[in-house]
Amino acid sequence: MKTSLILACAGKGARSGYQKNKLLFSSDNQTLLEKTLNAFISSQLIDQIVISVSKDDFEFIKNLVGQKATVVLGGLTRTESVKNALKEVNGDIVLIHDGARPFVTHKMIKDCIDTANKFGSAIPVIPTPNTILKKDGAFVSEYLGKDDLCSVQTPQGFKTNLIIDAYARARDLSFNDDGEVYLKYIGKLATYQGDPKNVKITYSQDFSLLDDRPQTRTGVGFDCHKLVENRKLILGGITIPHDKGLLGHSDADVLTHAVMDAILSALSLRDIGYHFSDKDAKYKDADSMKLLEQVLIMIKEKGYRVQSVSATIMAEKPKLLKHIPTITENLAKALDIAPSLLGIGATTLEGLGFVGREEGICAQASATLVLNDKA
Repeated sequence: MKTSLILACAGKGARSGYQKNKLLFSSDNQTLLEKTLNAFISSQLIDQIVISVSKDDFEFIKNLVGQKATVVLGGLTRTESVKNALKEVNGDIVLIHDGARPFVTHKMIKDCIDTANKFGSAIPVIPTPNTILKKDGAFVSEYLGKDDLCSVQTPQGFKTNLIIDAYARARDLSFNDDGEVYLKYIGKLATYQGDPKNVKITYSQDFSLLDDRPQTRTGVGFDCHKLVENRKLILGGITIPHDKGLLGHSDADVLTHAVMDAILSALSLRDIGYHFSDKDAKYKDADSMKLLEQVLIMIKEKGYRVQSVSATIMAEKPKLLKHIPTITENLAKALDIAPSLLGIGATTLEGLGFVGREEGICAQASATLVLNDKA
């Protein structure tokens, strides 16, 4: 048994707000159309693919898909576009799918083929959990209830000879989808279980669904610097009164360094030593808050922003309790987060080790990044 696929891609997608065909919207170097196409190809259940497109997009899409599919001109309506594509189909079963549904699963594809092979037809449905009604303008005209009411998805599958016959009999009439054509001219329309995640990209807000990057990323950072005389002690961009300061190629702001490393770690962007080498003269006595600005630009370019940070400063002296609010305010402003989302604590090591002997100060930090909805 041979299975063909028709991808309906001739619409304009006016509701999406995208300036051109929404199927050409690109995310992660892949168009919406390619995401949908590859979902079927990777299933290894499809023998032939036909794509119906508009005249305006014909050459572009033909070059885009290459040998993966046959591209045909669609029509002014979905019904006309599918009818044109059916002329090229050579499979025993044909699946018809919206090009703007990229989240179709291999299970749905197999269930569609199996159901169509058994009953002659197959449409995926999801029972509605909500009461459905009809409107007449601004007013309700009829309550339809929710028992036995379902929403319809694609792919819809049919024995090829049957759906070709149905479309021939439909002549120039227009229908909502292929199942409606089959039901009117052939008869019993079989269903299979749809998938709530199999959404159709329709409105502008739907494009965010194409971003498969993790919504949240976390990272950790750690840094230590030696305490010496004749150096300023700077923590979180704030100068702290003390008889010693931290030694380093830059201003040795150990807290800001740990925070920077945590942020970089969250996106696997190496560490501050990689980006701001102590062998590079331009970073001699550099202001770590300026370096933090560069780190934030790096993560913004990756599409993320800082959501929250937690940090602990390890110092025997000076006592930092009264300085924590000022440090928090300054660092939170630099990170562009509310002070309530920046937790800074300070602790001693009870006289133990490098820190306990007042030879240096250490800091550790964790950072949570989220996809940048402020962009």
